[in-house]
Amino acid sequence: MRLVSPSFEILNPPKREEVLRHLELCGRVCYKSEDKMTEESASRMVRMLIERGHESPIEHFSISVRIICDRGVSHEWVRHRVASYSQESTRYCNYSNAKFGSELTFIKPYFAEPGSPLFTEWEKAMENAENSYFAMLKEGAKPEDARSVLPNSLKTEFICTMNLREWRHFFALRCAPAAHPAMREISIPLREAFRELLPELF
Repeated sequence: MRLVSPSFEILNPPKREEVLRHLELCGRVCYKSEDKMTEESASRMVRMLIERGHESPIEHFSISVRIICDRGVSHEWVRHRVASYSQESTRYCNYSNAKFGSELTFIKPYFAEPGSPLFTEWEKAMENAENSYFAMLKEGAKPEDARSVLPNSLKTEFICTMNLREWRHFFALRCAPAAHPAMREISIPLREAFRELLPELF
């Protein structure tokens, strides 16, 4: 059994100036004001679009992110439907194979410190799930059937692609105080990474 922390990787980090110029052009088509484009106008134009709530032009650029989290968080994530997803499949992945280390990987619980009674109880449940999963495989079960005993804490990996408008919507919902703490654990640092790349938008 292996424990890891949630993480992310922005797969196609954009060049800020190129994105702003592209979004400026998309926005200016609406007003037929392309003649007002200058070397310095893109940032100002994009900020104006955001301030006015005219966000359809920012749908013309997308970013892909590789996410590592638990299955429970992934179930919430994929509810954002204006997106594309490619996710690790527990149906086709056989975790007894060497490429998986012949073990299950779980996401460390945000709610329990290692060594605490709460963590010990959680760890015991993960060990039981792992033992049952491998026992079922030994008894001839297919991975797609043995996965029925896998818990929400199981590590999963997926790639999510959203346009910039949908990323803004995602962060508004999933970084909010009412969002699940495990979701906020990854969505807030991800939003900060987006802010560094594109401060005009995030």
